[in-house]
Amino acid sequence: MGGRIEAKLVELGVTLPEAPAPAANYVPYVVVGDLVHVSGQISQGADGLLTGRLGEDLGIAEGAAAARACALSLLAQLRAATGGDLDRVVRVVKLTGFVASAPGFTDQPKVVNGASDLMVEVFGEAGRHARSAVGVAALPLGVAVEIEGLFQIR
Repeated sequence: MGGRIEAKLVELGVTLPEAPAPAANYVPYVVVGDLVHVSGQISQGADGLLTGRLGEDLGIAEGAAAARACALSLLAQLRAATGGDLDRVVRVVKLTGFVASAPGFTDQPKVVNGASDLMVEVFGEAGRHARSAVGVAALPLGVAVEIEGLFQIR
């Protein structure tokens, strides 16, 4: 479908990936009333998984790019949950970001900004959201970032 949000994605030069299939025994999203809970999306790009730990293998810019990749997958899942119509999104409610971090790394918020910034670019004021940015020792498959999201739809 070609709506306002799809046009915004084109304007931004953003192509959403196919909605990734779950890697274990869970569903990619659950719709409850007017809320869509999207399962954690791991950092992966066209060339595969984006792996490493921030403050050890990766810098903040690389981490923010990994978070942006997670956000693209969140949007792909959201598009699937809305039957292909991202114009049904009322607002981004909350993102929770998990950042694989070396001991002493404390810039998780700067990393997760990669996802938050994309949500605001795409949805404008409705993209501003509550958020957590958490440092963890390791993430599934060695990825650098995993982000889950909560969205309100109509």
